[in-house]
Amino acid sequence: MAITLTDLLDEKQVILRLRSRKVTNALREIIELLAQNGKIDNSAAFFEKVLAREQAHPSVVENEAAFPHARTDLADEIVIGVGRSHAGIRFGPNEERARLIFVIGVPERLVNDYLICVGTLVRLVRDDTIRSALLQVQTPREFIDALTATL
Repeated sequence: MAITLTDLLDEKQVILRLRSRKVTNALREIIELLAQNGKIDNSAAFFEKVLAREQAHPSVVENEAAFPHARTDLADEIVIGVGRSHAGIRFGPNEERARLIFVIGVPERLVNDYLICVGTLVRLVRDDTIRSALLQVQTPREFIDALTATL
């Protein structure tokens, strides 16, 4: 059975007020949350993988969202950590501001499932109503509910 987005999202993996203002610090903040919740064992190594991927192929910001990720066997399953920044964090060569950051870890064996999940996330944040709700909700549970309401 294919993995669904609702299987991967957890309110414990959502930060609604990122303290960080820079990409590297924001990534570290989200990845530490994943580690605290037992989703990854080696947060430092996972951070290095995500950062290396980001430096080689910077995330494109579209609809105020960025999807930095790493293909790695440091995660046993696809993991998603979410951070929201009121001011936005500048990503990529154009330094566009992302207010929603979805950090994703993907085991090599689940690349096809990853493509389906990230495609769904991109489609959801393109929707003005959903994106507006994601930017305004007050709790991680409301964030997950707003993201998955149409699934």
